[in-house]
This record gives sequence, C-alpha cells and structure tokens, in this order.
Amino acid sequence: MSVDFRTRADEDVTAVDARMFFSTSLPAALHDARELLEPGAARLGLRPITFEVGDQSVSLAWEDGRVAIRPPLVNPFARVRMAPEELTELVYDQRTPMTFFTSGTLDMPAGGVDDFLDWWLVLRGALDRRPLHTAGAVSLLDRDGRALDLQRTFRLSNDGVEEMSHFLSEAGYLHIAAVFSEAEMATIAAEMDRAASSYRDGDGRSWWATTADGVRRLVRMQGFDDRSPATAALLRDERFLQLGAIPSDGHVHAGLDGNRIEALIKPIGVVQGISDVPWHKDCSLGRHSYDCCSLTVGVSVTGADAVSGQLRVVAGSHRALLRPAHVKPGSHGLPEIDLPTRTGDVTVHLSCTLHMSQPPVERERRVMYTSFRLPASRSAAAVQARARVRAARELAPQRVSQPPRQTS
Repeated sequence: MSVDFRTRADEDVTAVDARMFFSTSLPAALHDARELLEPGAARLGLRPITFEVGDQSVSLAWEDGRVAIRPPLVNPFARVRMAPEELTELVYDQRTPMTFFTSGTLDMPAGGVDDFLDWWLVLRGALDRRPLHTAGAVSLLDRDGRALDLQRTFRLSNDGVEEMSHFLSEAGYLHIAAVFSEAEMATIAAEMDRAASSYRDGDGRSWWATTADGVRRLVRMQGFDDRSPATAALLRDERFLQLGAIPSDGHVHAGLDGNRIEALIKPIGVVQGISDVPWHKDCSLGRHSYDCCSLTVGVSVTGADAVSGQLRVVAGSHRALLRPAHVKPGSHGLPEIDLPTRTGDVTVHLSCTLHMSQPPVERERRVMYTSFRLPASRSAAAVQARARVRAARELAPQRVSQPPRQTS
C-alpha cells in the first residue's frame, strides 16, 4: 500500500502577497474546508492570534464555532511577526512554527510557539484540505478488518511483503526481528569504538552531549559507513535493501551523499545537548507535502527496552493532522507503543509518524539510523494527480475505530 503523501512540487511555489492572502485566499480556503476544520479546531482551545507580515496585520479568532478573520486586535493573546518570504514558506509548507522555533528566528512578542502550532494546524487543514485530527478518527485495522496487533513483530523470512506493507501503511511503523546477527552487530559495535576518536566536538560531523557527571560524550557519528567496513557492507546487503521495497512506492537508499548512515550512542543521564528526542515527526520542520513519507530505518546494534533507551511511536499518527512536535499529553487519543528490540532487530517508521527516544536509565543503547527516500517525482502534474487521489481518500467516511490499546 502506498505511503506516498506528496501533494506539492517545488515548481508550484510562487510568492504570497500578504494582503491578498488574508483578505481573499485564506477566507475562501477556510470556508471551503469548514466541515473538515470545525470538529478538530473546537478541541484546540484556540486563543486569538495576530499575524504581522510587512505592513499587513490581521487577527484570527475562534468565534461561534468558526474561524473569524478580524482587523488586528489591540491586545491579542498571541502575536507573530514574519517577513513576506517567510509567509510564503509557511503557506507552501516549506516551514512550520517549529522551523522558526528551533532556528531561533521565531518572533512572537506575545504568546508562544504552542499558540502558533495550534493555529498552524488550522491553516494547514484549510490550505491542504485535510481534516483536523479528532480522537477516534483513525482506524487501525488488519487486511481482514480486525484490530491490528500493534505489538506485532515481523520476520523477513516468515512474513510476506504485503502483510508488512499493510501494517506499515496503517500503523506507521514496523518491528522486524533478527534481520542481522549478534556477531555482525558486535563487529559494528567494535568499529564504533575505534571510529569514535576520529570525531571531534564541533566538527560538524558529530553530535555531543553533557552527562550529569560533567563529561562531554559523543552521541552521534555521521557518515559512519566511511569509518566502518562492516556498516558499508550492511548497506549493500540484500537484507537491508529489501526493507525499501516493503511499501509499493519505489523507495531508494539514495540522496544521502556524505551521510548515508549515522551511528548513535545513547548515554545515561544527559543534561545538555540533543540525545534523547521527545515526541516529534521527522517532517516537523516542514516539507511534509513534498517529501513524505520517507522510511527511517533503525538497526539495533544493542537491544533496547524501557530502561535502555527504546524507541516509542504513536500508531496511526502519520495519517493524522496533529502537532508535529510539542505534543500535548493525551491530546491525540492514539495508542503510544513501546518498541523493545534485541540485538540485530530493525525498526522502520514513516517520516511523519510521531516517535520519541526514551532516555536510558540503566544501560546505554547503540543504534544506527538511515533512510529510504521516495523516488523523484516525475512532474508537478503527477504530484497533483496523487494529491487528488489522496484527498478523495481522506474525505471519504472514516471506518469505525477500534478502542486503542495503550501501552504506556
């Protein structure tokens, strides 16, 4: 089943005129998408926000069950200022509020990124004609219409591609056991130890973090296959390459020049630096409608569980328009799934599946991450055709959901 969610091509982008957008384009989009927006928007607790773009200023408010566009309020709860080119990037899904926030360019004299994120959901729903997520709207069913076993573990030797493809398209992730042997992973672990001395803090090729004892630790080695013969061989191995064929979209392990795979060490007690990342989508910084879904593949060099930094995912979140980061606890009503692994196991998740790395508390974890990307789109027309098909699917009546099985 396809996980090609692309609905835009870069050649579609044209400069957005702020006056025309707020006076004409946005009101029309909100009107046309009102049935898609209202149930989800009513649950967001939207507070008035003012957008200031160049010399244009307008306020948005949630009034009487709909979005009202008003002249700028004197004291809005939230206020965001951006340059005209930034509005273009926001409208065309090339940036999100998280892009501004993480880059340090978010200009909000009032309110904060959480307010911006909630209104961004409304804008995306209107501009992309997507329903805002509401609890119970996403079904998680197997090919026979029964509730998925969300803790299911697959094996390449036993389970058919069609079964794995369906699970991936429904749930947004896979756990595949024993893809590689413990001996192979032991060789890679030793090569991680040897390669560590070739990285330096601040070299632009590695990430570092500080632990509670004040020690700076190497936590991510980019371009690791250049330093690990065993990893380079793994990337040519048929067991690895067949992972990209699980969806039916022609994913390729390409376009990753200079950083085809990264080796991660997850130490205990990180107090500064990026090591254990909270809930997020990999498209949280933008370009969902241009690039999703890529396949993110995690190779377990060591096993992982609740005390050693396991991966966690939100089942079905790739099919829902919800916050891509700064996720409010309990806001989505979707199952949060632990993915404990053994040495040599592989996890696969889609680039717009919410996931997080649980901080280790007893044992360090080692893992490698790489990705398979969708092939280049042949034309803007092909992208637009896919957009029409996907819109028809999303606007169709939802199947009845099964009660989610919470695992955390």
